[in-house]
Amino acid sequence: MDKVVASAAEAVADIPSGSTLAVGGFGLCGIPAVLIQALLDSGVDELETVSNNAGVDDWGLGILLSAGRLRRVVASYVGENKEFARQYLAGELEVELTPQGTLAERMRAGGSGIAAFYTRTGVGTQVAEGGIPWKYGADGTVQVISPAKWVEPFDGVDHVLEYAIVADFGLVRAWKGDRHGNLVFKDAARNFNPLAAMCGRVTIAEVEHLVEPGDIDPNEVHVPGVYVHRVVALTTEQAAEKRIEKRTVRAE
Repeated sequence: MDKVVASAAEAVADIPSGSTLAVGGFGLCGIPAVLIQALLDSGVDELETVSNNAGVDDWGLGILLSAGRLRRVVASYVGENKEFARQYLAGELEVELTPQGTLAERMRAGGSGIAAFYTRTGVGTQVAEGGIPWKYGADGTVQVISPAKWVEPFDGVDHVLEYAIVADFGLVRAWKGDRHGNLVFKDAARNFNPLAAMCGRVTIAEVEHLVEPGDIDPNEVHVPGVYVHRVVALTTEQAAEKRIEKRTVRAE
């Protein structure tokens, strides 16, 4: 039952090239930065990531992107990552842009054993009708487009069919976790982390505070240990390194 591994490098050692990864975080808030760095150090490539965004140019998933390790990204927006936009428009990266709530539900459904679901989001747009550029060629022509999706009326209102996401691995960061893998997230850092934890076939959690089983009130658990397979305890320095995606200040 003790799921703690000695290091982030050990935790990601069996992630092969070509894997699909569900990664928690929103912007730079709550991202599993230590596990991402360990992946970069491991040398794996041709990865597909499912995450709200791809970090920034020099942090988060952005470091894998800049190193050319990502083949495909399923995300809600490009965000502040200029390299993400450049690779997409240059035909170096396939990108499936997905409405944020739909992405969250696709991940939740995957972790709940639900194969697909219907939603009103995207009806009457290219999300449902298809034709969104997923991949460009080097000459700027569209090489891959999104397919048309099944639309069905419920109570006279059209809904579009969306398929669940199940990833090979889930990478998350928690504020607190115990040796059995029960996780607690703090404030806005919860974001996509529980969903990424649920939809990964093998989920790895880096935790800022490792506690013993029984130290977490069961009513406070956000992700039960049944979803988590490996736990990495962060050092004080690793836990403290949290970057701000876009700092805005004002003159006194």
